[in-house]
Amino acid sequence: SIPVLEAMFAPPASDFQGPSAPPASMFDSVPGYEGTVAGGGGGFLPPPIPSVPAPQPQPGPGQSNWDIPSISESTAREALAKYVSSKCCWSSGPVKDGVITNMETFNTYRYRLETFTEQRVTEWSQQPYLGQPVDAYTQPPPGPWNIPAKTPTFFQNETQIIKVPNTSSVKNCHTCLGMGRNPCKECVGVGNKICWVCKGAGDRASGDRCHHCQGRGRENCNHCHGQGSKECQTCKGKQQLLVFINLKVIWTNNLEDYVVEQSSGLHMANLSNVSGKEMFRDSQYMVYPVMGFPNPDLVHAAERLVREHQAKFSQTSRILQQRQSIELIPITKVSYKWKGASHVYFVFGNEYMVNADSYPATCCCTVM
Repeated sequence: SIPVLEAMFAPPASDFQGPSAPPASMFDSVPGYEGTVAGGGGGFLPPPIPSVPAPQPQPGPGQSNWDIPSISESTAREALAKYVSSKCCWSSGPVKDGVITNMETFNTYRYRLETFTEQRVTEWSQQPYLGQPVDAYTQPPPGPWNIPAKTPTFFQNETQIIKVPNTSSVKNCHTCLGMGRNPCKECVGVGNKICWVCKGAGDRASGDRCHHCQGRGRENCNHCHGQGSKECQTCKGKQQLLVFINLKVIWTNNLEDYVVEQSSGLHMANLSNVSGKEMFRDSQYMVYPVMGFPNPDLVHAAERLVREHQAKFSQTSRILQQRQSIELIPITKVSYKWKGASHVYFVFGNEYMVNADSYPATCCCTVM
């Protein structure tokens, strides 16, 4: 019947909404912010050339005592005992009965350079227009590096977002084309859908009228409550957007380590999770490479890292502070005998961490 044909008809699905991303024409050209785009991607803004010469790095304080005492035999034995007790099914026999035959100390140095930088990047942002102040064109906005920002504690990462003054204007919403609502995708804008019970027939197989749709063959769309449209999620139904430039200020602690190679046999990766005794620390606007250190490899690495950091980060960032330190990480190679065979383990770091890959009694389970 004709009602059934009407019930079965629905307009073809189409994309009723405007563009999901705001068009470039939506944003004004703002002096000093010409490269700014929506959603970021405008690139980091290089800092201006300082009006006064940057302070020159000064030599750090000297350090003459580069050694620390060796650990005692009892400390080495206690460290192994603690390590073995943390392992399931490891026997404590070698700890109790093993005889330490030699303890050899290795001084391993870790140089650390930290460069604390400030970066600035801009992006166009938007929010529903609710009557907020509009200040675009009232006067030129301040430059991105002239906007004050509260610097956090040095060497701590932080990000701050600041609305750039004199860049706010009102535009029609690009998603709903200024209508405040978008056609419902579930019912393609008609407000109802084919009844899922009678499949649009209006009656059941028995010939009785469908009670779900009251014989209409269609039911109201539950996504839009029969209205055929839904509130625009971009402008929240306000039809207009406040568009403005956000300045993102990013403070980053750029950290790099260099560990002097050592011949103890302990893999370098083990040292990443331990601390050492700090032998030297120097913090200033720009540090001077380490002087008077007895290990030439560390001296060369420090010179290289200081040069690389100052060249790399000054291109896209403002360097606020640098800090360098040298830690002496103690490594003790312990040789011992147990049941006539020789074995080795390592004790390292201030935490007395243990590496015992060749431990001779890794299973104490007994098969009955």
